[in-house]
Amino acid sequence: MSSDPLVVAAGDRPLPPALAVAAEVRRRRVGRRRLLSRAMLYGLAALLALWVLLPIYLISVSAFSPREFVFSFPKTLVPSEFSTETIGFFANSTGVMPALWRSVQVALVAVVMTLAIGAPAGYAIARYAFRGRNAFRLLIISTKAFPIVILSIPLAVFFLQAGIRDSIWAVALMHTALALPFTVLITSSVFVSVPRELEEAAQTLGSTAVGAFVKVVLPLALPGLAAAAIFTFVLSWNEVFAAVILTLRERTLPALVLTVMTQSPLPYRFAAAFFMLAPSLIVIFIIRRYLLGLWGRVIK
Repeated sequence: MSSDPLVVAAGDRPLPPALAVAAEVRRRRVGRRRLLSRAMLYGLAALLALWVLLPIYLISVSAFSPREFVFSFPKTLVPSEFSTETIGFFANSTGVMPALWRSVQVALVAVVMTLAIGAPAGYAIARYAFRGRNAFRLLIISTKAFPIVILSIPLAVFFLQAGIRDSIWAVALMHTALALPFTVLITSSVFVSVPRELEEAAQTLGSTAVGAFVKVVLPLALPGLAAAAIFTFVLSWNEVFAAVILTLRERTLPALVLTVMTQSPLPYRFAAAFFMLAPSLIVIFIIRRYLLGLWGRVIK
């Protein structure tokens, strides 16, 4: 068969010149359209990345620059010198480091409690057929329709009566209540994707139901659990309304920053923004491989 692109496969007969030219024009037009659509897609992705990364970059640069750079105008993208003066000024302010440690404690406690309650609930929804399962799912979603103030004020009264108000446990319980609906839905979707036959095969080989869950289902569900943990941590770390209502002296970092923000100088605000931003980015960076594994399984 001839390798000439202008030759038809059937019979090795050359195309008429007019048809050959039309086919070549059509092929080039299709190629240009594909190239244009790909360029638009890459351009849109670049704009989205710039929209997300530019504020992070500006906050980080301002946090690690001298105070004079914060007030300078126009600003340069690359400062002439870097300094820890602004970060040190914020870190040495009264109550910042204790509030930072309390925020870490609250976030970790909220992650543990959310996974301990949400993962079994998600597994039950995914594996067992019971009356009212769909209504239960709808009920879980409907809890997010209530404003946080409706939950915070009654819980503040309850925690005050229970003697745990103004403590990390009160804030952690509140954050657990906020993150639990999403955790149940995420974990139930993940457990549904794990084939039931794998559990049954493990049980036929002598494993118990708990052993099959721990050794077979749980490793396959780790990406979804990591996604739920990231969501809970970021929600707990950034949540401020409930923390302000439920604490007075034992403030978390967002609550402390909010209460002193209006009286704080501009360098303090940039440093506070960096302190609020950095832990979430670090957690996401550490657990990103589990998320990539989850996305790969979803695509497959």
